[in-house]
Amino acid sequence: MLTLLLIAAFTLVTAAAALSLRNIIRSAIFLVPAWIGIAAFYLWAGAEFVAFAQVLVYVGAISMVVLFAVVLTRRAPDDPAEEPATRRRLNWAVAAGGAVAAMIFAAILCTALPSPDSAALASDVPPPPPLTIKDLGHALTGEHAAAVLITGALLTVALLGSILLAATDKPRDARTTR
Repeated sequence: MLTLLLIAAFTLVTAAAALSLRNIIRSAIFLVPAWIGIAAFYLWAGAEFVAFAQVLVYVGAISMVVLFAVVLTRRAPDDPAEEPATRRRLNWAVAAGGAVAAMIFAAILCTALPSPDSAALASDVPPPPPLTIKDLGHALTGEHAAAVLITGALLTVALLGSILLAATDKPRDARTTR
């Protein structure tokens, strides 16, 4: 349980840093340890393949796409998009975060506390068959192959569209063309 709390604290601190930093590049860089923390949750739960996919896809690919998009858009440092959040927005964010944390805490307490009927219910449910990486590979290349291909094509089109939007020339001033 201590390991889970340490992973949660690490993930929450790095995600909060990614949200609160003013510099957008530093904020994007702080997403990397937050996603590594999420992969650590998967490792803790025993889903090694999902943790590996999390690191490969999010930490490797998505982080690079976010950083390229930030660099290619070339925002000015005094752009209003990089202004810190107002006090009112911050209060609402803290209130929403507190509400979500309270709901998660209540859900953990409800599932962790034993009830008289829980032993009888737990004994009636047979354990699920173990899922191996081989089974997952067969499912992804068999019955779900179309979904995987469509997702890949959609992500490729989104990446090309973002590059096209970022690479468009800005209108030139009439004085600079001569």
